[in-house]
Amino acid sequence: MNKLVLGNVLHRPLRTMISVVAVAIEVVMILSIVAIMVGMVNNARNQTGGIGADIIVRPPNASFISSIGGAPIPAKIAEVLSKLPHVAVAAPAISDFNMADTIWGIDFPSYNALKPFVFVSGGPFQGPYDAIIDDLYARSSPNGHPLTVGSTIHLVNHDFRVCGIVEHGKGGRVFVPIHTLGILLGTPDNASLFYLKSDDLKNQELIRQEIHDTPGLQNYQVQTIQEWLSLMTPEHLPGFNIALDTVIAIAVIVGFLVIFQSLYTAVMERTREIGILKSMGASRLYILNVVLREALLVSIAGIILGICFTQLLKFGLELHSAKFSFLLTNAWRIKATLIALAGSVLGAIYPAWKAASKDPIDALAYE
Repeated sequence: MNKLVLGNVLHRPLRTMISVVAVAIEVVMILSIVAIMVGMVNNARNQTGGIGADIIVRPPNASFISSIGGAPIPAKIAEVLSKLPHVAVAAPAISDFNMADTIWGIDFPSYNALKPFVFVSGGPFQGPYDAIIDDLYARSSPNGHPLTVGSTIHLVNHDFRVCGIVEHGKGGRVFVPIHTLGILLGTPDNASLFYLKSDDLKNQELIRQEIHDTPGLQNYQVQTIQEWLSLMTPEHLPGFNIALDTVIAIAVIVGFLVIFQSLYTAVMERTREIGILKSMGASRLYILNVVLREALLVSIAGIILGICFTQLLKFGLELHSAKFSFLLTNAWRIKATLIALAGSVLGAIYPAWKAASKDPIDALAYE
């Protein structure tokens, strides 16, 4: 039976190759979208975990995704927070999200006090239009040449001089003075959120209560870093699962239609062959088995090709941009494999049933 299946697959090599490529595209669609989306979430978790803060304070009604958006609250609130009994450091920050990178406006002394920057070269801000970048950003310059101390970068419609390059993992990739970013965004002396470092981790709940007892801060959101990180999962991100399910559904439809069309055409072309097999005693189950095995063989070849191509895509994207996060996990490789196999089997069921249902006399008389 396996020789028959292999012969059927190789009988029309172009059609078989198109089917294999279509299944591969299905797998690449699933794995690449998942890898990009999950990679972004994982990168945000790692970056925030490296800031060195114990607590995040945000304005009322703010999204828990602290890396996105604006500066709605006065930065001077940091002075109030720093005077609370169990707060060792209070650092205001502005996060400006754009499609390329999130730019962080920071007060260098307080932000550095949370956990010191590790400078690869250069040093802290010397002027209002200085910028600190991390080593990954420095290696991923759009013009193809690594950035160095003294290089000029264009941020928020203004040129900044790179004054320092630091090791990555400190919350963001690009840092500028908080007052400068506030002016460029039209919200001078404001902040997006505050990072706090407690005098002792055991006092986190006391700090939360102290903040809520402070006039004007009763409705502010106070979360420990552990609480924030626990929310940074695909299930908690608005629209994440909807987008993921939509992509998977489209990919399954593509795989289903291609396998269906390919096998249906093959069954029509091999009507006489099926008649011969049935006249020789082949049962309906035997014919059904042949067609389904053919679908599985094409699917497995497509899945292997898709996984290999996704791995090449991951390598190419990371080579092009060191700061790009493309998280390809074994769990999703397995899921993509099962999804592709399920779509292929569904696409093969009707052609297989039609082949198994053919009357041997009618099939032999078919021209």
